[in-house]
Amino acid sequence: MSGNGAPTVAPPLPPEYRASGLLLHVTSLPSPYGVGDLGSSAFSWIDRLHDAGQGWWQALPLGPTGYGNSPYQSMSSFAGNELLISPGSLISDGLIQAGDAQSHFSADAVDYDSVIPFKQRLLETAWANFKAGKPTGRDLRPTYDEFCTRQAHWLEDYALFRALKTKYRGAYYLEWPAELVQRSPSALAEARRELASQIDQVRFAQFLLFRQADQLKEHAHARGVSLIGDLPFFVSPDSSDVWANPELFLLNEQLRPRFVAGVPPDYFSAQGQLWGNPVYNWDAVRSTGYRWCIDRLRALLAHVDVIRLDHFRGFAAAWYVPAGAPTAQSGQWVAGPGASFFQAVQTDLGHLPFIAEDLGVITADVQALRDQFRLPGMRVLQFAFDGHADNPYLPHNFVHNTVAYTGTHDNATTRQWYEELPDDQRQTFWNYLKRAPGTSADAAPELMRLAWSSPAALAISLLQDLLNLGREARINVPGRADGNWRWRVGEDMLSPNAFQWLRDLTESSNRSISSAASVRAQVDRERATAQI
Repeated sequence: MSGNGAPTVAPPLPPEYRASGLLLHVTSLPSPYGVGDLGSSAFSWIDRLHDAGQGWWQALPLGPTGYGNSPYQSMSSFAGNELLISPGSLISDGLIQAGDAQSHFSADAVDYDSVIPFKQRLLETAWANFKAGKPTGRDLRPTYDEFCTRQAHWLEDYALFRALKTKYRGAYYLEWPAELVQRSPSALAEARRELASQIDQVRFAQFLLFRQADQLKEHAHARGVSLIGDLPFFVSPDSSDVWANPELFLLNEQLRPRFVAGVPPDYFSAQGQLWGNPVYNWDAVRSTGYRWCIDRLRALLAHVDVIRLDHFRGFAAAWYVPAGAPTAQSGQWVAGPGASFFQAVQTDLGHLPFIAEDLGVITADVQALRDQFRLPGMRVLQFAFDGHADNPYLPHNFVHNTVAYTGTHDNATTRQWYEELPDDQRQTFWNYLKRAPGTSADAAPELMRLAWSSPAALAISLLQDLLNLGREARINVPGRADGNWRWRVGEDMLSPNAFQWLRDLTESSNRSISSAASVRAQVDRERATAQI
């Protein structure tokens, strides 16, 4: 506490701190089961990061995905994506047999149409064996019961939501019978009786997922690797979040959104982006002391160390578009919760372990809110070379309390970015590096060198850029309806030479895991002392 009794704001990236890491979504990890998961390949990935001197692994949101398989359109802010459950770990626990998990999937892309039913079958088998008391390893029943009790504040609504969604063949919940949409107590009670077995299975899948996530976090910390999670600002319209908490959103009498979220025209889209998410009723949220929002943060912080706050500018003001508008161009800025939100979080959590995703249309009020709470912002090098010396994404304009990225999940890989760059910006790029023009194969290593040598406290690269991959490795194209979130890395692509190069770069940039750990340990000691 500070002398006046107010909480002390401590930045997650303290002065003198220098570290680095890689961005890779869990679904992109190598795995024989069609999609990356929280099993042995995730443990091996952490070991590989440690051996290359990296202190951080950043992933995308981990919630259960719906239409389009986008991690930014989750069916719950609290639940995890059942696709990330490791079949290998289920085998180790005796919940399934090795023969149950035999499969033949592509190693270079996620085929969701095949993977989803495959994983569902495995979970059904695991649940049947669990119910029959068959696990050959430790008895999981007491741990499972404790989990259900501890997580009941969100798990009961989510499990019922998923069971109803299955019953109504995946239909948007607003198309369910009116008494369920309106959450009539008698209708909900009847549904819980009718779907009791399906509800139990959803609970069990979440138990398995949380258990595996706990084991992975423990391993990461043992290897000196910290985890960066990602929290979408808005929630999916078709989610248990909205269904169970309609009072927190601006909905009409039929519980349909009155406004939807988006952004005005920007770098990614000339018409802006129309996301379609319901927007918050901040008066209602504020009246609860931001309880639901803080619970949402706590849920993710159980699995990660720092959260990237997606669309940070929404805390200052968000773009509200009238429901039914054909594009986002007709929207308007509406004030967000501002400083009162972060003050409430600071009081509750004791610190603010966040990175502000301050990209897009950033105004002075957004910067002031970020800086008031000493939150590190993001600087993306792919945005830097427009020829203007005051471009905030150029490294000489960075402050220390910054996370420098080569690109993000929404960008092209750096190799593709360079291939599509106008000639004048290519020349600006090489001029900034003070070297003769090279080829597209030189762009990603040079951008990584720039990030690692910059003043930024933390430097992050996509794995695709470390491996110098092109357009075939892009994971998301904003505005494209399908074909996203499918890219995977094969074990054979994880070149030892690339990771040795990364280790050398990290050591020469004074960002190695050992030097970063000593600074963080000192800060943790100071924080613990301040809270006594």
